Amino acid sequence: MHELKDFQKTFIELALESNALEFGEFILKSGRSSPYFFNAAKMLSGCDLYKLANCYVDAIEESEMEFDCLYGPAYKGIFLGSIVAMIYSQRGTPCPVSFNRKEIKDHGEGGNIIGANPFGNVMIIDDVLSAGTAARESIETIQNLNAMPKIFIVGLDRQEKGMATKKNEIFGKFRRGGISSKISFMDYLRETIKIRLDNGQNVLLVLTIFILKYTKYLIDRINVFK
Repeated sequence: MHELKDFQKTFIELALESNALEFGEFILKSGRSSPYFFNAAKMLSGCDLYKLANCYVDAIEESEMEFDCLYGPAYKGIFLGSIVAMIYSQRGTPCPVSFNRKEIKDHGEGGNIIGANPFGNVMIIDDVLSAGTAARESIETIQNLNAMPKIFIVGLDRQEKGMATKKNEIFGKFRRGGISSKISFMDYLRETIKIRLDNGQNVLLVLTIFILKYTKYLIDRINVFK
C-alpha cells in the first residue's frame, strides 16, 4: 500500500463527503461499463472549494510541472481552472486561465474560447481521465491555437485496463498526472479500516461502516449471492 499525501487524503475525503464518487452501474464516455462514477459537479453543492483548489495546486507543485497558462475544458474544467487560478493569485503568482465553449459563438466577441487564447506551455485541468477522449479534444483545440498542450492534470485518473496504449497515443510526450487514482482510493479505504482496528474497534463494525459509507456497489453485489 502506498502512503498517501495529505492533499490526496483531503481530495478523497471531499469527494466522499460531497458524494462526487458514486457507486452503481454507469456507462462512461468511452462506452465502457463501470461500477463507479466520479462527478466533480457535485462538489459545487457545499464542498469546501478552497480545499479542493489547494489539492490541485499542491499536486501540481509537487510534480514540479512548469506552465505558462491554464486551460479548463467545458464543463467541469471551467470551475476547476477558475479556483486553481484563484489559489495561484493568492500565492502571488497569478496565471492566465481560459476555457472553451461547446458551441462557437457567432456574435459579440465570437469564437469558442473564453479568456485570452492559450499560449506557450499549457496546463489542462479537468476532473477525471478515463479513455482520454475528452483530453484529445482539448489537445487539438490548443494546438489549433498554436500553443503547446504540455501537461494534463485531473482529480481522478481511472487507470482503466487496456487503455494504456490508447492514452500513450493521445498524450505522446505530454505529461499527465492525477491527484488520486483508483489505487489511491482503495489505499485510503484500507488505511481508514486499519486506523479503526488499531483503535480497538470491532472488526465486524469496521467492515459494516466501510460497506455502508463507501461502497453501495459492494452491497448490490453481495445481494446477488444471497
